[in-house]
Amino acid sequence: MTTITITAPLLRQVLVELATVVEQIDDQQLKDPTPCRDFDVQELRHHVLSWVTSFAAGAADPDGRVPDVGSYHLSADPAAEVRRAAELFDEGLAAGAAERGMSIGESAMPGPMAFGMILWEYQMHGWDLARATGQTWSPPEAAAEQSLEFAPMMLTPDYQGPDKAFADRVPVGQDRPALDRLLGLSGRDPGWQPPS
Repeated sequence: MTTITITAPLLRQVLVELATVVEQIDDQQLKDPTPCRDFDVQELRHHVLSWVTSFAAGAADPDGRVPDVGSYHLSADPAAEVRRAAELFDEGLAAGAAERGMSIGESAMPGPMAFGMILWEYQMHGWDLARATGQTWSPPEAAAEQSLEFAPMMLTPDYQGPDKAFADRVPVGQDRPALDRLLGLSGRDPGWQPPS
């Protein structure tokens, strides 16, 4: 099986779980901190929704063009937006999105890289939102295993470290579940809890 053949159903499962987490966020939690040092729950939800809807539109676009996230406005039903994004990814992949790739502005990204990044991104941010709001997060183990193969290609010194997109790696034992190892690789402490 190719990477993209495996990714398509895994991506849908991750996004379905993400929709559930988004649906359960309470307005009282919007200003709570998250494992992402620069975002509270409201800011992270906006970041997640703006990009997942843009990436999904790019996957569905015959030219693979990702719309500008700056025009995004949160709808009255953010969970429905995530579910719709999952449908658009399915439709795009069925129509060859993995072969044509995606373009963000002037930057083009090959399909396998784009979908590998998307799968990884929403596992991490799904965990961030779930952990910050006291929810469970249990995407398929196979999704984390696949992202463990992909993420090191993206986590170069240019992107990981103090004041960079990703914090320094957190040591996590190789005997830990794949998601915990992926979290540590991505600069997150799997034991993070919101302040009491």
